Amino acid sequence: MKATKKKTKKERLNMTKKKTEKLIDKKGLRLDGRKLDALRPVKMEVGILPNADGSAYLEQGKNKILAGVYGPKEAHPRHIAKQDRAVIQCRYHMAPFSVQERKSPAPSRRDVELSKVIRESLEPAVFLEYYPKTSIQVYIEVLQADGGTRCAGITTAALALADAGIPMRDLVVACAAGKADGKLIVDLDDTEDKVGDADVPVAFMPNLNAITLLQMDGSLSVEEFESAIGMALDGCKQLYALQKEALKSKYVVAEEAEEE
Repeated sequence: MKATKKKTKKERLNMTKKKTEKLIDKKGLRLDGRKLDALRPVKMEVGILPNADGSAYLEQGKNKILAGVYGPKEAHPRHIAKQDRAVIQCRYHMAPFSVQERKSPAPSRRDVELSKVIRESLEPAVFLEYYPKTSIQVYIEVLQADGGTRCAGITTAALALADAGIPMRDLVVACAAGKADGKLIVDLDDTEDKVGDADVPVAFMPNLNAITLLQMDGSLSVEEFESAIGMALDGCKQLYALQKEALKSKYVVAEEAEEE
C-alpha cells in the first residue's frame, strides 16, 4: 500500500481558496446567505452550570461556547496574589472535537495567547479593587468552532462573570469585522477568516463607550480600518442587547417561579 503524504496547513488553505472562488456573490450575499453587515444567528443563556458560581452558554452561527466562573476566592498559588486587587485567571480551551481535524487536548500556543487576550479584555470591566488578594477564575470551553471564537469567548465570559454576581462597570461584548473579496463584512465565519483579506476583532463596553480589545490581521487602508471598527462596534451593540436579555430572562423566570 502506497503511503500518502499528509498535507500541510498551508496546502490545505490553498485548497480551500481554490474551492472557494468567491466569498461574496453578485447579489452581495455571503456563502451562508448573510448580507455584508449581518451577524450570524445568536443564542445566549446564563446559569446553566450548577457547580460554578456563574456560567453562560453561547451559540453564534456554528460556534458553541461554554464559560464558567469561580470566585472571588483565595488566590492559588499565593505568589500570584495582588495586595490591592483581585487577579483574573483565564483559561481558553478548544475541545478536541471542536474542529474537523481532531485537536490535541493539550493547551496550544494559540490557546495560551487567547487566554491572555481574553483576560486583558475583561479586566477593565471588573471592580478588581473590591477583592484584594483573591483570584477570579474564568474557564472558556469551545465545544464547536467556526471562526471568531475569541470574540465569542469574551462575550460568553462576560455573561458568566455577571451571572456570578461579580461587580462590573459594564458587560464586555466582542465582535469582528473584516474584508473579503474587496468588501467589508462583519462577524466572520471560519472560511471568511481563513480566506478573507483581513480580520479586526473588537471588544467593547457600550455603556462606557470604551474599547478593551483591538487587533488586526491582514491589510486594510486607513479608511477601511475605520469603517471596519464602526461595523464591529455596531455588531457589539446588537450582541450587547442580547446579553442583557439573557440575564433578564434568567432572573425574571426565577421571580415568577417564586411568586407561584
